[in-house]
Amino acid sequence: MDPDAVNGGERVPHGGEPESSVLDFSANINPNVPDGVDRVYADALASARRYPNDEYPDFRDAAATYIDCRRSDVVATPGGLAAIRLALECVLEPGDEVLVPYPSFGEYAREVRLQGGLPTFVPQAEMGSLGSALLEGVTAVVVCRPNNPTGDLLPRSDLEALLERCVDTETTLLVDEAFLGFTDEPSLATKGVDRLVVARSLTKLFGLPGLRAGFAVSSGSLGEAMETARRTWNVSTPAAAVGAHCMRDREFVERTRDEIASERARMRRELADAAQYTVSPSSAPFLLLDVDGSVDALLERARGAGIAIRDARPFRGLDSHVRIAIKNRSANDRLLEVLTDG
Repeated sequence: MDPDAVNGGERVPHGGEPESSVLDFSANINPNVPDGVDRVYADALASARRYPNDEYPDFRDAAATYIDCRRSDVVATPGGLAAIRLALECVLEPGDEVLVPYPSFGEYAREVRLQGGLPTFVPQAEMGSLGSALLEGVTAVVVCRPNNPTGDLLPRSDLEALLERCVDTETTLLVDEAFLGFTDEPSLATKGVDRLVVARSLTKLFGLPGLRAGFAVSSGSLGEAMETARRTWNVSTPAAAVGAHCMRDREFVERTRDEIASERARMRRELADAAQYTVSPSSAPFLLLDVDGSVDALLERARGAGIAIRDARPFRGLDSHVRIAIKNRSANDRLLEVLTDG
């Protein structure tokens, strides 16, 4: 990490409502968690009086099966963002250029800058068509799939072609798959190619943002470097145990996908019919709304009804937008009531 960049850095705003009495649509978190989580956590807590096994064998086995990659390529991390930072720490030197999409997750540019790197912003719609000439001399490219906050999903064929070009130009491709588990799309980690890093989060799909568990997948010398560079005992015993338990619950994953897809389609129809919003297509557990009117007034109206939604204006390129998470039907009905009747 570059000291000068840290001294001049700043935090990035995020969703997430700490007040439990507020219905939180500002963070994209599954309202449900897999069965048995409490029991697994309690059992693991009893083992937390000893250091965890720094190899994390059970967690890595579960992760490899979960997304169909090689166990040896899995690097355990305390969340998906930690996987992103670890990857950038291992590939960037001060002054290196990184292509990042916009509008997208604000932490990408921040993490690049913290390493002394230089983020170059590329429209999200153009990420799949980056040519070799543009990639020459670029140290890394970041892709968010599905993208946050737009929800669009870069076609796998485009992503695979981009990976080939990155390999040719010796550019690292970092793919953030934090929301891919909500789709039936396979992970790019199945490719097992050098120059590729896939970051996965267990926060969103399994409804456990405070647990801080995730992993990176990378092959070859870069994967070895990341495994060497990660902090010792970087995932707690309870987080590793619960994470492994969740990743093995295939029925929960399939049920969640079906429920989110159904509710997302219903909410998009009803919000579009209200004629107050332009609603972007989405493959993620959220919808991006272009507001016909005052964003501040909408945020205030929702807050007055005990609901938090995400002000999307801090995302680069958005100036009249909010983002809403997809929750269970009763909560979604309450949000629709506020958004369409106000």
